[in-house]
Amino acid sequence: MGGLGHFLEDEGVPTVQISLVREHTEAMKPPRALWVPFMLGRPLGVPEDADFQKRVLRSALALLERPSGPVLDDYPEEAPEVVVEDEGWVCPIAFNREEDVSLAERLRREVQQYRTWYDLHVEKRGRTSVGVSGLDLETLSAFLAEYAEGGDAPSPNPDVGAARLLRLSVDDLKTFFFEAAGAQPGAASPKQLNEWFWTSTSAGEAIIKLWRQVKDSTDKDFKRLSVLIVPREWLPKEG
Repeated sequence: MGGLGHFLEDEGVPTVQISLVREHTEAMKPPRALWVPFMLGRPLGVPEDADFQKRVLRSALALLERPSGPVLDDYPEEAPEVVVEDEGWVCPIAFNREEDVSLAERLRREVQQYRTWYDLHVEKRGRTSVGVSGLDLETLSAFLAEYAEGGDAPSPNPDVGAARLLRLSVDDLKTFFFEAAGAQPGAASPKQLNEWFWTSTSAGEAIIKLWRQVKDSTDKDFKRLSVLIVPREWLPKEG
């Protein structure tokens, strides 16, 4: 969208965008952008909070008063916590990170353990967002784990480069776990789900390890991957 903004501005149409990934916006330098510190997929904060969403939109639209750019402002408020009025989230499967078992094998087992919950989600919802990579879960998990451990596995799809396929595989793996977890009894807030995924699963561990592998890459496609796969708040503290 940042690139499109430049073209529209060249035609005399003022533009503004809301950014969820600051690094992207800094690189693209769109005419006007408002960075918001919210979880991916929620550029206006949380659902059903019209007052908060209006404040975000008004802050973004106010940037149209700036005659020139690039402009990148930070939104000053955190999104309100989602209050879950339920019996609480029930997570019956506790993963054991065995030291003598490879990351690939632990990830394979977790996918297997959570498949029943995922199938229940698909049955209830009648749809799934898993599938953007075009790979089955076993193949994409092995592919991702290989790179996370410092390997250099060939792309399982010769028509798609390794960096792009890793990004799509990460998307599918995260979606699988979040959809499966959402089918479990009780209810979890987005914060609970994210904390569970990034701190308790081998899937989260693999994606963070992949981030470590690509963040300093000299390959621009792999370098770009590093700013897409792990939310800022779950990046490990370096140093």
